[in-house]
Amino acid sequence: MNSRFGMAFPTAVIDYVARAVVSHGRDLDGAVNRLVAANQLTGELITVPLAEKTLADLIRARDAKRVRIEDILKAVSRHYKVPRNELLSARRSRDVVRPRQIAMYLAKALTARSLPEIGRRFGGRDHTTVLHSVRKVEQMIKDDIELGQEIELLKRMLEE
Repeated sequence: MNSRFGMAFPTAVIDYVARAVVSHGRDLDGAVNRLVAANQLTGELITVPLAEKTLADLIRARDAKRVRIEDILKAVSRHYKVPRNELLSARRSRDVVRPRQIAMYLAKALTARSLPEIGRRFGGRDHTTVLHSVRKVEQMIKDDIELGQEIELLKRMLEE
């Protein structure tokens, strides 16, 4: 048993958390904090079943399908009826720019890729272009409820 916050964590719980939460150190820290909070709120002992119940959303996030940029390009291309190669091109007409920005936004939201990586995959664009696209789409979602719902639908389709 190890101790943190003056609490005992059974070895089985530590093993479970170490295996189940693999994404970031922050997630491990958050997992421990959640277990401590669950114990303090309910008085339940820290056990593997408590850890499974308390950390279900962290584990489910890990089990979710890995979305690839290629999948995003196909979905956006199909949805907006813009050829995939146009999304990667240098064209700046409105009918191409908006779907491209949405695709970059989805790439940032649904993948673990960095801004420079996303930029490279979108025709060698600079990371600042990707950042601009992400911020622009975030603002468009706030301003246009219909667009927000459309993008949520695309996200759900990609994550299935």
